[in-house]
Amino acid sequence: MSDYYDAFETSPVPPPGPDAVPPEPFRGIYGMPAFATIPTNDMAASVDFWTRGLGFFELFGIPGRLVHLRRWAFQDVLLVSAADVPERAPAMGLSFACVLSQVDSLVESCRALRPNSVDGPRDTPWNTRDVEVTTPENARIVLTAAKPLDPASQEARNLEAIGITPPDAGRGDNGEHA
Repeated sequence: MSDYYDAFETSPVPPPGPDAVPPEPFRGIYGMPAFATIPTNDMAASVDFWTRGLGFFELFGIPGRLVHLRRWAFQDVLLVSAADVPERAPAMGLSFACVLSQVDSLVESCRALRPNSVDGPRDTPWNTRDVEVTTPENARIVLTAAKPLDPASQEARNLEAIGITPPDAGRGDNGEHA
């Protein structure tokens, strides 16, 4: 018996593909299963970068203390006022899903606001296109978009090597992972 099951219906992330459409920003209130808290010493500059550069919106704020930002459902960030911020980005980062059609415009928006804030995009061995962004608070944010999986690709072989096979590869539907 497996402890894993298909839970894609709970995720706002669309299936990868050239025509993948990002979900609308989610403005509902829910109990957040996870979120990032990021200290900032310039709330206005941080909110501007996160909204105009990274595509978040302001869900609500407590003046002078906190701004709750969100993109899609379950992509929540709390910017909190702090006396100072780290001088450089930490090794740890936070990743947010996006779709391939958003990558170039996100890169362009971030670079327009902070020219040296973007590294990438680059394709990964696990079949995503990633962009690393350093925010005004020196948070390391990765925007990651799943690419369509070509069953004959090196990426498919990489995934198969760890036991993940595409559904159309003639080896079932990942039942052992579902």
